[in-house]
Formats: sequence, C-alpha cells, structure tokens
Amino acid sequence: MSKHGDSAEQLFRDGYNCSQAVLLAFSDVTGLDDDTAAKLASSFGGGLGRMREVCGAVSGAAMVLGLVKGYSDSKDSNAKKEHYRLIQDFAARFKEKNGSIICRELLSGVKTTHDGVPEARTDAYYKKRPCPLLVRDAAEILDEMMKTVSLFKGT
Repeated sequence: MSKHGDSAEQLFRDGYNCSQAVLLAFSDVTGLDDDTAAKLASSFGGGLGRMREVCGAVSGAAMVLGLVKGYSDSKDSNAKKEHYRLIQDFAARFKEKNGSIICRELLSGVKTTHDGVPEARTDAYYKKRPCPLLVRDAAEILDEMMKTVSLFKGT
C-alpha cells in the first residue's frame, strides 16, 4: 500500500475519473493545483472519453511521468528516447499486473456503454468494476518507480 495509492483510490471513489484520480493523487509531486490537474485529466476517463481505449489510470500515470520526467526540447532525441522508455516501463508493469492497458479489456465481462453519459457511482458500480484497484495499482507502480529509477529526485 502507498500513500498515493490510497489517495488515488479514494479520489476515484469520490467521483473523479480514473485519470483524474491518478494525476490528482500526485499533486504533491507534480506541483499542479487540483483544479488544473482535474481539468487536464478530465478527457482521459473511461479510456479517453469513455471510448474504452487506453485505461485512464495509465493515461494519468503517463501525465505524472511527463510532468516530472518529460522533455520539452523537440530536438533532444535522447531525452525523448529516455522518456518513451520510462512510459513503456510503466505500461509493461501495469500490463504485467493487470493483463492489459486497454480499458475495454480491463472491463471485460462488465456491461458498459460507449455513449458520453457516465454511470452513477453506486455500490453496484464499484462491485462490478476493477477501476478502484486499477487506479491504486497505477499509483503504486509510480511509487515503486520513484524508488527504483530515481524519479522525482531531479535526476
């Protein structure tokens, strides 16, 4: 268990989408205020606007990694290569733990719709979905990476 994992799961249970929950959980690391973080991540819930593509928890984690270890110089091919390697490492860890990084695959067996209307967050909603655990997993993997690949230490 991790502080960020607890926070991400609680934020999801409070009604934030999966991407928002992960990005908001790391506000102490990213320096983003909650309003900006929530708006930035708002489009990525439900696998990008409920289209069930890349899991929003994965997208939120990628935003955290981009904010703390991303590159800004378009000509710095080494920085780009290193950053993509970091994203691929995160994705591989998430996939190893959960079997996929694709929302519709992670929700296999859960009846979902692809319209733009979010489902009500009821007890039944939480019982049939792995999402609270997926946001926790994403945050815990980021915490693990912080220790093992010198993330968030200015290196």
